[in-house]
Amino acid sequence: MTSDNSPILSLKGIRKSYGPIEVLHGIDLDIRPGEVVALLGENGAGKSTVSKIISGTVPPSSGEMTWQGAPYAPANPRDAIDAGVGMIHQELLLLPHLTIAENVFVGRYPRRNGLVDRRTMRDEASRGLRRLGLDLPPNRLVQGLSTANQQLIEIAKALTLNARLLILDEPTAALGGEETQRLFDQIRRLKADGVGIIYISHRLEEIRQIADRVVVMRDGAKVQEFDSADVPVRTIVEAMVGRSLERMFPALGQPSAEPVLEVQGLTGANGRFRDVNFAVRKGEIFGIAGLVGAGRTELVRAIAGADPIASGSVHLEGQDITPKSPRDAIRSGIVLVPEDRKLQGLVLDHSIAENIAYPNLAQVAQAGLVTGGAVQGFAGHNIKRFGVKGQGNQNANELSGGNQQKVVIAKWLARNPRVVVLDEPTRGIDVGARSSIYDIIAGLAAEGVAVIVVSSDLEEVLGVSHRIMVMAAGRQAGILDYAEANDVSVMELATA
Repeated sequence: MTSDNSPILSLKGIRKSYGPIEVLHGIDLDIRPGEVVALLGENGAGKSTVSKIISGTVPPSSGEMTWQGAPYAPANPRDAIDAGVGMIHQELLLLPHLTIAENVFVGRYPRRNGLVDRRTMRDEASRGLRRLGLDLPPNRLVQGLSTANQQLIEIAKALTLNARLLILDEPTAALGGEETQRLFDQIRRLKADGVGIIYISHRLEEIRQIADRVVVMRDGAKVQEFDSADVPVRTIVEAMVGRSLERMFPALGQPSAEPVLEVQGLTGANGRFRDVNFAVRKGEIFGIAGLVGAGRTELVRAIAGADPIASGSVHLEGQDITPKSPRDAIRSGIVLVPEDRKLQGLVLDHSIAENIAYPNLAQVAQAGLVTGGAVQGFAGHNIKRFGVKGQGNQNANELSGGNQQKVVIAKWLARNPRVVVLDEPTRGIDVGARSSIYDIIAGLAAEGVAVIVVSSDLEEVLGVSHRIMVMAAGRQAGILDYAEANDVSVMELATA
């Protein structure tokens, strides 16, 4: 065992290559008991590769690790878990047809007399859920739960491991402010118990709240380390991108007074929102804020025809187009960029070109036929237009999160829609890619498109919106103009 001041985990000269390409270049990293080390960098910087090596998912090509003073080389994630190393993945790994309790304990079910002890499993799962403020029955199936609730279940799963080191990869990407603070409370308790934590996040404003040290990676190398998290965000960002970053959010133009989209008395068939009224003008970016569970995603899915409407109407340029299906909304000129781009936005094992072409086959077809050349030509124009870093014949699952999101945006904007709805547009995306997506959003507004942005990131929704509607517990709590919207005014409405 290590002494109190010695690292619980040490990485020395860790390198990783895939074929001739080296993606990690001699990483040195120490994690001590009871400290939170923020591991930061753009997508592709190497953070996930380091995490996978520590958690036993992939082996290093060279270098060595020690765990509690002894050599450490996990052959698989089970070895890491058995040693006391747990990981919360950015991508949700839950099994939808199992219960919450079964997901929390999958692969390590408690047993009594040779049989699965379901009572203990349910009790322990409930305890983990309550610690995170999640009031869900442990015997409920995961299928149908919101992305935010699934993320909290992943965290509850890790809390039951009794690990001595936890790796948290974007744990708050789908969470609102209240849920994030509950997670931070748990992290502080874990620190007090001597648990070491590696914290990966693109929400840099969180780092000062929770981290003890900051390690910055770029292009597979550790480029800077700060002994305190009390570092200006600009300084961290410039270390991440290797250049000066003048501004994050683009300047917004003045929208027209002409309404494009009008929502009147809208109530969801699932009861998650009710009696919502607002209008979005030509060239306006209309933000929707609120805590997790406020009904934001359900509202925009209903507007886009993905969820059923119980009552109320949706008008587009004065005409009632209340959609009964996504096809209705798309034909009317309303498109949705969903919050889960991997599950709902892309066919991951198909090419970039195919993904962009799928909603646009009428434009791609030549004399009624869709050819490979036509698909590549159509997609190539949009790949260039939206700055996707990838080739048309490259599979979507090979792209970074930011470039995947650009593909989803590109495929819908190729239809020249009148209303674009973006649900969590930068979830799990690095600083550089976020900035380019903000530029795309501002560019849409400048072209006269009505844009709706749903975001759990308060800084984001404040930075890109002309007006912000705040939702609380399924109801419309208020609409704030740009001049009166700030973090205090939004949170007062969100928690009213």
